[in-house]
Amino acid sequence: MSEPIYLIKLPHLKVLNANALSSPLTIGFPAMTAWLGFMHALERKLNNDYKFNIQFEALAVISHECNLQTYRGPGDFVNSIIGTGNPLDKDGNRSAFIEEARCHLDVSLLIEYKKDSEINDSVLNQIYKMIPTMKLAGGDILSVEMPQRYILPDGYNNSEKIKLFNSLMPGYALIERRDLMIEAMQEGQDAMDALLDYVTVNNQCVEIENSDESKKKQFEWKMQRKTSGWIVPIATGFQGISPLGKAKNQRDPECSHRFAESIVTLGQFLMVNKAECPDEIFWRYQQDLENSLYLCEQVQPKHFTSGE
Repeated sequence: MSEPIYLIKLPHLKVLNANALSSPLTIGFPAMTAWLGFMHALERKLNNDYKFNIQFEALAVISHECNLQTYRGPGDFVNSIIGTGNPLDKDGNRSAFIEEARCHLDVSLLIEYKKDSEINDSVLNQIYKMIPTMKLAGGDILSVEMPQRYILPDGYNNSEKIKLFNSLMPGYALIERRDLMIEAMQEGQDAMDALLDYVTVNNQCVEIENSDESKKKQFEWKMQRKTSGWIVPIATGFQGISPLGKAKNQRDPECSHRFAESIVTLGQFLMVNKAECPDEIFWRYQQDLENSLYLCEQVQPKHFTSGE
């Protein structure tokens, strides 16, 4: 039997105008760095501002709704970003600004904390009051339901785990599917081709079998992807592309500066009640300083297909 798992559930955070530009290559669900960054910010506020002794370990993100603010009109080939109505300048003209992709979210978060953390009703009440004052992926948090504590005796198939996961339905947990990328690259594809191969939707016109030979041939369009499941590209961290040092006008003069680029891989939205244990949906910080990698990873992922 494994060790008990101590969790806080933050149910149904309603987020307005979250940053959907998750990497230079993708628009969609916010990057995992934004979610773990929110967890880290919450921990720091509780400890620094309210003198609690709390340590958060990992985070699971369960999506109930993601409303991407894009539009595609009749006959359009690509989607357009729906911009914000910014105020006019002093001359009555629209000011120049960079279009940003936005999304409105309804998500629930599971936060794993250390056993010796001081989690009680007072802390939960403080979290409930504090969350609406924070940002999540650059968006405004409109509301959240009262946080709840859960203790899973061993994390696997037990009544508490089933009760917790069922309470998050209908919802989809974001898990990592880096294994698909690795398998494709071992077969000779480069990383970009491997990623595109799994997210491309192929449309094919096929003939419908008709037992009556006198009738004309009939056809239909079929859509197909390389693998089953809700596979999406996700941003999971950064890789440094310059040595550590100082930069002019850097945000924090006390910390070393480094240019970095986003790490993009494949993920999958998995119906949360299909997960056998929390380790299959939880994300943690990982660092590989030798290769200048700063990542959000699943330490013990278990991969699924939609047929499971």
